[in-house]
Amino acid sequence: QAQLVESGGGLVQAGGSLRLSCGAAARVGGPFLMGWFRQAPEMEREFVAAIDWSAGRTFYQDSVEGRFTISRHPGKRTMYLQMTNLKLEDSAVYYCAARSTPLRGGVRKESDYTHWGQGTQVTIAS
Repeated sequence: QAQLVESGGGLVQAGGSLRLSCGAAARVGGPFLMGWFRQAPEMEREFVAAIDWSAGRTFYQDSVEGRFTISRHPGKRTMYLQMTNLKLEDSAVYYCAARSTPLRGGVRKESDYTHWGQGTQVTIAS
């Protein structure tokens, strides 16, 4: 059974919008932190955005700042990524990640997270 389940990916034209969702199963401890990473073909997985689950502080990669908004619904154990003004270079598989133990300070590395989703494809067409 999946512990993190993403949804909302798809095909959209450049300049369009998409909203990704990620639900965390109850057996995922915490969470204390949730985030989104993405991986384009032949590229390394990279940090996109994160949210401190209790305080709601948000963190973004520079290239998405101002275009993407990360948010959470604690009662539903669900995180969202609203993506607007999408660009061709945003095409990638987007992965949801969660940390089930208290934060140690970092939010941008894969090692800052303990659980991962299967990924959802986002394709931006010209």
